[in-house]
Amino acid sequence: MDLKQLEYMIKIAEENNITKAAERLFITQSALNQQLLKLEKELGTQLFVRSRTNWHPTPAGEIYIENAKKMVRIKKDTYNQINDLLDIKKGKLRIGLTPERGPEMFASIYPAFYKKYPNVKVEPIELPVKQQQHEISMANLDIGFLTLQDSQKSKDEYIYLCSEDIILAVPEAHHLAHLGGKLGDKLPEISLELFKNDTFALMQKGSTLREIYDHLTTDEDFNPTILLETRSCHNLYHMAAEGICCTIIPMAYAQPNSSVSYFLINQKPVWEVCASYKKGTYLSNPAKDLIKIASYYWSNKLKKICN
Repeated sequence: MDLKQLEYMIKIAEENNITKAAERLFITQSALNQQLLKLEKELGTQLFVRSRTNWHPTPAGEIYIENAKKMVRIKKDTYNQINDLLDIKKGKLRIGLTPERGPEMFASIYPAFYKKYPNVKVEPIELPVKQQQHEISMANLDIGFLTLQDSQKSKDEYIYLCSEDIILAVPEAHHLAHLGGKLGDKLPEISLELFKNDTFALMQKGSTLREIYDHLTTDEDFNPTILLETRSCHNLYHMAAEGICCTIIPMAYAQPNSSVSYFLINQKPVWEVCASYKKGTYLSNPAKDLIKIASYYWSNKLKKICN
């Protein structure tokens, strides 16, 4: 079994295009096509339906790709276990980062990781939570760093890093702002129903934070005007800080600004910051250490915000 050939076929399936696959593999299209034709002759069947814009696996191709991924994963797990046994600090980690907070975290933790593992190549990829979960399930990511609630978790493995409150942020000009608190204080609880006639900025539909918001409001008399839907929690905070509207944000995005009052929501929504990896795969020592460094980063970050 030629493992390189397995990787070639997997890449064609991922790209749905032999030209793009060849570019990603740094080989010529003709060389990749020869490998495919050779394999199809050996198997006695086509593995891909060819078209100019969309190559997709045939039923036989789907069987081949599924098992090829298993074999490549077994090879990787085997090498990682041997590297850990011999304390050989090399290899590659593909990690998923959520937009905004993911790159901020990576910039803070990577120097410490690199100091210990200069020969481990880390490939960070920005992806929303649900897309990370899909890539983890397909074994395309070694680790994903996610923020979500238990009900949003997939069947893969999750390592708890910390918990984070999801809070209400209100401009100081709001008539209920005086009832709120500031960061470092014990925040008062309040019902969202008191803000049903207000204008809100919210995360976009499909995000894990928006799902939490939708769940919060299912049993509440709460249907405010939505001024802005965004992909950025920083934008949500700034909408409240500029006095434009109210918003619901994770604690990590709150800032000690006198122009914003904060409340705990009476349902006490909390989500977890987690590291996730594919169920049944081997987590290497470098991967474990990266997760430990990330855990330390998050515990310190939230401690500073709350104090």
